Amino acid sequence: MKAHDGMYIGGAWRPAAGRDRIEVVNPTDEQVIGGVPAGTADDVDAAVRAARAALPGWAARPPAERAALIGALRDVLVARKSEIAETITAELGTTLGFAEAVHVGAPIGVATSYAELAAGYSFEERLGNSTVLLEPVGVVGAITPWNYPLHQIVAKVAPALAAGCTLVLKPAEDTPLTAQLFAEAVHEAGVPAGVFNLVTGTGSVAGQALAGHEGVDLVSFTGSTAVGRQIGATAGAAIKRVALELGGKSANVILPGADLAKAVSTGVADVMRNSGQSCNALTRMLVHRDQYDEAVTLAAAAVAKYPTGDPTQPGTRVGPVVNAKQRDRVRAYIVKGVEEGARLVAGGPEAPHEQGYFVAPTVFADVTPEMTIAQEEIFGPVLSILRYEDEEDALRIANGTVYGLSGAVWAADEETAVAFARRMDTGQVDINGGRFNVLAPFGGYKQSGVGRELGPHGLAEYLQTKSLQF
Repeated sequence: MKAHDGMYIGGAWRPAAGRDRIEVVNPTDEQVIGGVPAGTADDVDAAVRAARAALPGWAARPPAERAALIGALRDVLVARKSEIAETITAELGTTLGFAEAVHVGAPIGVATSYAELAAGYSFEERLGNSTVLLEPVGVVGAITPWNYPLHQIVAKVAPALAAGCTLVLKPAEDTPLTAQLFAEAVHEAGVPAGVFNLVTGTGSVAGQALAGHEGVDLVSFTGSTAVGRQIGATAGAAIKRVALELGGKSANVILPGADLAKAVSTGVADVMRNSGQSCNALTRMLVHRDQYDEAVTLAAAAVAKYPTGDPTQPGTRVGPVVNAKQRDRVRAYIVKGVEEGARLVAGGPEAPHEQGYFVAPTVFADVTPEMTIAQEEIFGPVLSILRYEDEEDALRIANGTVYGLSGAVWAADEETAVAFARRMDTGQVDINGGRFNVLAPFGGYKQSGVGRELGPHGLAEYLQTKSLQF
């Protein structure tokens, strides 16, 4: 694609207020593939004003009309699926097949779900002598990460549009070309001017300006817990609503009696997916002491089936991580794991390729719960395997982090798995390999966030309540 040299504000591409630029680098070959403007507070202000001006008309539209436009947006994404997937692979480094199936396929599913939900959602109800109205919260400031650049955009934009809100999007600086393609899709779908606006830029400048803008009624942020804490403080000072989807250190608990081979191979695949750059990745595998050695052997064999390389080539299963800083960060965690006494079963800190931001798929055994690699989010293709004594010990380890975003339980039967899952302090649990559901609420306990995305629970985040008494 050809990058736009401007911001999408008020239904048109406008010149940026400043001259600073952001270079977009392909993490596979480290070459610059494009550039976008680095937005300023003035750009954010113009975008918020456009969103504010468009709000009354958009909020007043019948839900069925809003639903139809979300459906039209979905159709454009379907028509441009290949182009978007290729752009995501070029910016992020994820494999092309995964980009097509998940990076674009999942957002298409999310958009479809909100087109259907908006058309039939009850925005008012009768309670006794009152009518309760669910109204749009107003102007939304959406700040999205680079690891799933289109999915995270659609997971905020689609429910906000369904609710009758208008938006300003500030995407991650590593993947702004995907956001520009999305803005093109919004325009092509016929969404009214000002309803959706795009400002590219850094988090410290454009992101902070958006989070603190007095014209923004809700800040929806996905990213690290550290940045989420800052945004929460900024919004809290203004008595402004926030939705925060933050970090994770999810436990994959394999109980005695489970299909060990399937649980291990599925768990390894989950961590290697997207080069490990998933907030809900099952990065801690918990195995009973009697099956531990077998699980480690199975994991070593499984990870050998994930070669790194050019993500555009069919044989590659793990591409690079997004940038040099992320590569160095992940390798530093691997070194830390070795220093603290964990045993390398596969991979390590050495670069698997001379060029590109690659990290070797890595598996650690003999990991104990207090180790850094068992407590902190690494965000790379690194799996830690921990031993437990009994179910109570497994539960203590699983719940023993500041995070609570996701998890998994494998057991001989569904009843046993569900009983364990009910005791986990986490927002979502896969049971015996349960699949991702675009209608199920996604979000975390503890420091993994505030609020939920996807489905009707995600729509509720963008609504505020008014009651009329008769």
